[in-house]
Amino acid sequence: MLEQTRQDATSPWHAGELAMQRSVGVAERMDGPGRNFVRKAMPEQHRAFFPMLPFVVLGAVDAKGDVWATVRAERPGFMVSPEPEILDVRLPRDAADPANAGMEDGDAIAMLGIQLETRRRNRLNGVIRRKDAGAFQVRVGQSFGNCPQYIQLRSSAFTRDPDVPTTMPSIHSGQLDDRALRVIAGADTFFVASYVDRDNGERQVDVSHRGGNAGFVRVGADGVLTVPDFPGNRFFNTLGNFFVNPKAGLVFIDFETGDMLQMTGRVEVLLDSPEIASFQRAERLWRFTPEAVVLRPDALPLRWSLPPGL
Repeated sequence: MLEQTRQDATSPWHAGELAMQRSVGVAERMDGPGRNFVRKAMPEQHRAFFPMLPFVVLGAVDAKGDVWATVRAERPGFMVSPEPEILDVRLPRDAADPANAGMEDGDAIAMLGIQLETRRRNRLNGVIRRKDAGAFQVRVGQSFGNCPQYIQLRSSAFTRDPDVPTTMPSIHSGQLDDRALRVIAGADTFFVASYVDRDNGERQVDVSHRGGNAGFVRVGADGVLTVPDFPGNRFFNTLGNFFVNPKAGLVFIDFETGDMLQMTGRVEVLLDSPEIASFQRAERLWRFTPEAVVLRPDALPLRWSLPPGL
């Protein structure tokens, strides 16, 4: 049973996040930053940030309780905040995207706005209000910023109209094939979605960025991914969710082709393992076992390039 205190009742951190913070002795120190920086509305700089972006990372949970991460692209201006508690999102439904099933009216959602060319990123979670298939509104539950650590600089450009879907079919599988393994092996970036159902009945979804040197995610012969957890802001949003609900959705992007590799499955967090030492700078590890895999060639209308000399 996770230890509870009277302080927890008003903390923005849920039991899993607090348990992770306690595991490294920072729960008391993180109480103040949580109350100060995890807001119930977007600050002005976040409201100005989201409309600048040509893509957004989303986390959603389908009717079976499986969580998916996805990336959706549109011309800048497809996200607008008419008031601090609201973000209007103009995105058509996409039946090819497994995360689409978790974007009904009343569903919980997570959003990560990330600008790779400046390494800025801001996160929010909330509840969808949907009137039609072409757009939805998010009522903000939590809004907070993140530091630029582990973000690889990249610039992007559209290669086709974002409203024109690819003609390439998706490939569904229960395991990783050679093509999927190549995407993971070359990746210096991926995004992970997770969620918890809180004591008050509200579902809280999170989606976050993970980055490192190319190949920082290792895949074993059994198809299980091992992911290092590097020093960060000590919020432990992702690992705290895993502590309570060991489910995750991962999405890897091939920045040169626009391919997306999406997976949902189960997680094991390793707080103390001899294997941690084999990952430079890692403080702990987590293992992800894919249960459903969707490879979507040419899914994104954007292509990204590295700065000259990299």
